Amino acid sequence: MARTAKKVESLIAEDAAMADALSAVYERTDEGAHEVQWGDVSDDITSGQWGRMIEKGVLVDGDNGFELADADAVERALEEGGGSTTSISTDTDADDVETTSWSTWDKLAAVASIGLFAGYSIGPIKNTIGGILDVVLGPVESMLPFYVVIMILAMLTGLYSTLLQDNLMDMEKMSKYQERMKAIQEKRKEAKERGDDEAMERIREEQMEAMGDQAGMMKEQFRPMVWTMFLTIPVFLWMYWRISSASAPVSPQNIVLPMIGSTTWQNGVLGPMQAWIIWYFLCSMGFTQLIRKSLNIQTTPT
Repeated sequence: MARTAKKVESLIAEDAAMADALSAVYERTDEGAHEVQWGDVSDDITSGQWGRMIEKGVLVDGDNGFELADADAVERALEEGGGSTTSISTDTDADDVETTSWSTWDKLAAVASIGLFAGYSIGPIKNTIGGILDVVLGPVESMLPFYVVIMILAMLTGLYSTLLQDNLMDMEKMSKYQERMKAIQEKRKEAKERGDDEAMERIREEQMEAMGDQAGMMKEQFRPMVWTMFLTIPVFLWMYWRISSASAPVSPQNIVLPMIGSTTWQNGVLGPMQAWIIWYFLCSMGFTQLIRKSLNIQTTPT
């Protein structure tokens, strides 16, 4: 009953005229006792209103026509709404948005990522990870200039970060979160303009209930980010390890950056950010955009 009432409130919220249309259907069904066909109400409502009722599930298939999914819920919603636009329900009900749960592997990746951060300040961790990755990346570096190696690493990290976002982040769910919050804000603005204190109170209650949506959005966003950090931090540690190595310096030892010119890899370019970090980010941003376009991957909700 509650879900049908919310659907009725949602219809009225998006179009105040739906209140009269729903009332007409409710009366023609003799308060839900009988079925109704389009011909029975075509003089009182539009085909668009009829279609919206069926689309929202307020009207469902019967034996010879359509019947109200829950006549009592429709009656209650019409009585409480009074045909006005004070309803605060949205097209995206809170119950329709399932919460995201992290698997054990997601949590382990998060813990491991935090542990890997320590490698930037703890030498043994940096040396251990750098030495392990150097088994694979060392031969590549011996054949190519170091700035090309960074370009290759930026392309690879951009590729798997984009694929992780595409596979681990539910864009439809993110859209539902955003739609609900946007609808609540619009209803609050309308109620404030009307000076409807009762509606404002109900909206505040719904805003409190919707706080869980914020947590859900953060879970959706951080899940692929955790795995991206888990795979990217070791790459960063290897680059840091190689550049800071005095026994076997990288070649070439200088790089020419746009608007900056020739500089050493460890020279601070933007505050504490060294040249190699700036070069990596420039390459990463460019390759990531190309990968998203070429694979037609959406990484933001619509």
